[in-house]
Amino acid sequence: MVAAGTYSDDTSGGGCGSMEFWPEFLASSGGREFVAGGVGGMAGVLAGHPLDTLRIRLQQPPAAGAPRRRDAHPSAPRLLRGILRAEGPCALYRGMAAPLASVAFQNAMVFQVYAVLSRSLGPATSEPPSYASVALAGVSTGALQTLILSPVELVKIRLQLEAASGHGPVEMVREILRREGLRGVYRGLAVTALRDAPAHGVYFWTYERARERLHPGCRRSSSSQDQDGDEGLGTMLVAGGLAGVASWVCCYPLDVVKSRLQAQGAASAPRYRGVVDCFQRSVREEGLPVLWRGLGTAVARAFVVNGAIFSAYELALRFIASGGGPRLVMEDK
Repeated sequence: MVAAGTYSDDTSGGGCGSMEFWPEFLASSGGREFVAGGVGGMAGVLAGHPLDTLRIRLQQPPAAGAPRRRDAHPSAPRLLRGILRAEGPCALYRGMAAPLASVAFQNAMVFQVYAVLSRSLGPATSEPPSYASVALAGVSTGALQTLILSPVELVKIRLQLEAASGHGPVEMVREILRREGLRGVYRGLAVTALRDAPAHGVYFWTYERARERLHPGCRRSSSSQDQDGDEGLGTMLVAGGLAGVASWVCCYPLDVVKSRLQAQGAASAPRYRGVVDCFQRSVREEGLPVLWRGLGTAVARAFVVNGAIFSAYELALRFIASGGGPRLVMEDK
């Protein structure tokens, strides 16, 4: 038998290898950030998916050939009432399985890559990374994570726009592959990268800036692992919420274009031929305000989701670092 706190040199047993892996993984800063990022991602999906469904539906154009009416684009409250009346509450959670199953991994990678890059670009001391390093690390992270995020959002958008059909994420992926091939799975990849690279730079910069303004000295205490200077739960929620709002406002027109491109399948005559064509036709047919349609819902969702993400991330980090000790309780005095 192996005594507690020690590891056996015998790695022939699968169970023993597994027992050795997790303590070593969680003992590293990268392992802690990976697990905490996954926890944050799941918290964000659970908190914000109903509002995300509203956002996606608000962004869609009128049906082809439909007569133009002043009420063709309902407000968010009116759309919500219509969905609840026609499809029931479960419709607001349609397509959640795809992001819930993958966003945990994607968010884990985002926070781990961001932490590694921000430390690499920052000073080689215990000082926190500069805000410029934070923004640059965020831009790089946003560009890299699109390889995972783009297919996930494609499946989610297709499921959110379907009427009740019984399709799950696996069936939807199979249908896309059968009809559109592998290229169809990555439809919208370029515009997703254009949206997410600058948005993640704004995202992490705003979070670090906001938490420091709300709780001066907290960035330095985090870098030096000084528990007494840690911010409270209220600071995490507000700073995370503000970061989400800022990142969405700066990239929202590209998100409208992305949603429209990913919503169209491999039809014989697709409505939009690319990013520029979608942008030009949308503005020409529906006016400039179309690029901001659904922004109110997106901003409300962003505040809720990203407040949940950063709070869950920071609390999970502290929980892991303390071995499940009392630092999990983070209330402002």
